[in-house]
Amino acid sequence: VQLQACGGGLVQAGGSLRLSCAASARTFSVYAMGWFRQAPGKEREFVAAISWTGGSTYYADSVKGRFTISRDYAKNTVYLQMNSLKPEDTAVYYCAAGRGNPRLKAEYTSWGQGTQVTVSS
Repeated sequence: VQLQACGGGLVQAGGSLRLSCAASARTFSVYAMGWFRQAPGKEREFVAAISWTGGSTYYADSVKGRFTISRDYAKNTVYLQMNSLKPEDTAVYYCAAGRGNPRLKAEYTSWGQGTQVTVSS
Protein backbone atom coordinates (compact mmCIF):
# COMPACT_ATOMS: atom_id res chain seq x y z
CA VAL A 1 0.00 0.00 0.00
CA GLN A 2 1.45 3.34 -0.99
CA LEU A 3 0.56 6.22 1.30
CA GLN A 4 0.82 9.98 0.86
CA ALA A 5 0.14 12.19 3.87
CA CYS A 6 -0.48 15.92 3.77
CA GLY A 7 -2.20 18.70 5.67
CA GLY A 8 0.33 19.59 8.32
CA GLY A 9 1.33 23.13 9.14
CA LEU A 10 1.78 25.77 11.79
CA VAL A 11 -1.19 26.61 14.00
CA GLN A 12 -1.74 28.41 17.28
CA ALA A 13 -2.76 26.55 20.39
CA GLY A 14 -6.50 25.95 20.38
CA GLY A 15 -6.61 25.81 16.61
CA SER A 16 -7.46 22.98 14.23
CA LEU A 17 -5.88 21.08 11.37
CA ARG A 18 -7.01 18.20 9.21
CA LEU A 19 -4.50 15.68 7.99
CA SER A 20 -5.17 13.54 4.95
CA CYS A 21 -3.56 10.34 3.79
CA ALA A 22 -4.26 9.03 0.31
CA ALA A 23 -3.74 5.31 -0.28
CA SER A 24 -3.44 3.18 -3.35
CA ALA A 25 -6.90 2.04 -4.35
CA ARG A 26 -6.31 -1.65 -4.71
CA THR A 27 -5.98 -2.59 -1.05
CA PHE A 28 -7.21 0.43 0.91
CA SER A 29 -10.50 -1.19 1.82
CA VAL A 30 -8.95 -4.23 3.51
CA TYR A 31 -6.45 -2.45 5.74
CA ALA A 32 -6.82 -0.81 9.09
CA MET A 33 -5.41 2.71 8.94
CA GLY A 34 -3.56 4.48 11.70
CA TRP A 35 -1.91 7.76 12.58
CA PHE A 36 1.26 7.95 14.61
CA ARG A 37 3.44 10.87 15.60
CA GLN A 38 7.03 11.43 16.53
CA ALA A 39 8.34 14.44 18.37
CA PRO A 40 12.07 15.30 18.37
CA GLY A 41 13.99 12.95 20.64
CA LYS A 42 10.97 10.77 21.31
CA GLU A 43 9.67 7.42 20.13
CA ARG A 44 7.00 7.26 17.47
CA GLU A 45 3.69 6.89 19.29
CA PHE A 46 0.19 5.79 18.46
CA VAL A 47 -2.38 8.55 17.92
CA ALA A 48 -5.47 7.04 16.33
CA ALA A 49 -6.64 4.16 14.16
CA ILE A 50 -9.70 3.02 12.28
CA SER A 51 -10.63 -0.54 11.36
CA TRP A 52 -10.82 -1.72 7.77
CA THR A 53 -14.62 -1.64 7.99
CA GLY A 54 -14.61 1.84 9.45
CA GLY A 55 -16.78 0.57 12.25
CA SER A 56 -14.21 0.82 15.03
CA THR A 57 -11.96 3.67 16.02
CA TYR A 58 -9.16 3.84 18.56
CA TYR A 59 -7.47 6.82 20.19
CA ALA A 60 -4.57 7.52 22.46
CA ASP A 61 -5.71 8.96 25.77
CA SER A 62 -3.81 12.17 25.06
CA VAL A 63 -5.96 12.97 22.01
CA LYS A 64 -9.31 11.43 22.93
CA GLY A 65 -12.09 13.95 22.59
CA ARG A 66 -9.96 16.30 20.48
CA PHE A 67 -8.99 14.23 17.44
CA THR A 68 -11.26 12.29 15.10
CA ILE A 69 -10.18 9.69 12.57
CA SER A 70 -12.31 8.81 9.57
CA ARG A 71 -11.97 7.19 6.17
CA ASP A 72 -13.51 7.75 2.77
CA TYR A 73 -13.58 4.59 0.63
CA ALA A 74 -14.58 6.48 -2.51
CA LYS A 75 -11.44 8.62 -2.22
CA ASN A 76 -9.17 5.95 -0.67
CA THR A 77 -8.28 8.50 1.98
CA VAL A 78 -8.05 8.52 5.74
CA TYR A 79 -8.37 11.76 7.70
CA LEU A 80 -7.33 12.98 11.09
CA GLN A 81 -9.29 15.99 12.27
CA MET A 82 -7.35 17.66 15.06
CA ASN A 83 -9.12 20.23 17.23
CA SER A 84 -8.09 22.11 20.36
CA LEU A 85 -4.47 21.61 19.45
CA LYS A 86 -1.82 21.96 22.14
CA PRO A 87 1.91 22.67 21.90
CA GLU A 88 2.56 19.09 23.00
CA ASP A 89 0.85 17.88 19.82
CA THR A 90 3.81 19.21 17.86
CA ALA A 91 5.36 16.32 15.94
CA VAL A 92 5.76 14.71 12.57
CA TYR A 93 2.58 12.78 11.89
CA TYR A 94 2.66 9.53 9.92
CA CYS A 95 -0.15 7.52 8.44
CA ALA A 96 0.15 3.77 8.20
CA ALA A 97 -1.70 0.72 6.94
CA GLY A 98 -1.81 -2.68 8.58
CA ARG A 99 -3.86 -5.72 9.47
CA GLY A 100 -2.98 -6.47 13.07
CA ASN A 101 -3.63 -4.80 16.39
CA PRO A 102 -4.43 -1.21 15.40
CA ARG A 103 -2.68 0.26 18.43
CA LEU A 104 0.66 -1.43 17.82
CA LYS A 105 3.23 0.24 15.62
CA ALA A 106 4.81 -3.11 14.75
CA GLU A 107 1.55 -4.33 13.18
CA TYR A 108 1.68 -1.73 10.42
CA THR A 109 3.39 -2.74 7.19
CA SER A 110 3.14 0.43 5.11
CA TRP A 111 4.01 3.97 6.13
CA GLY A 112 3.60 7.39 4.61
CA GLN A 113 6.37 9.97 4.52
CA GLY A 114 5.16 12.11 7.42
CA THR A 115 3.81 15.62 7.67
CA GLN A 116 4.94 18.23 10.20
CA VAL A 117 2.46 19.69 12.67
CA THR A 118 3.67 22.61 14.79
CA VAL A 119 1.48 24.14 17.48
CA SER A 120 2.63 27.44 18.89
CA SER A 121 1.73 28.61 22.38
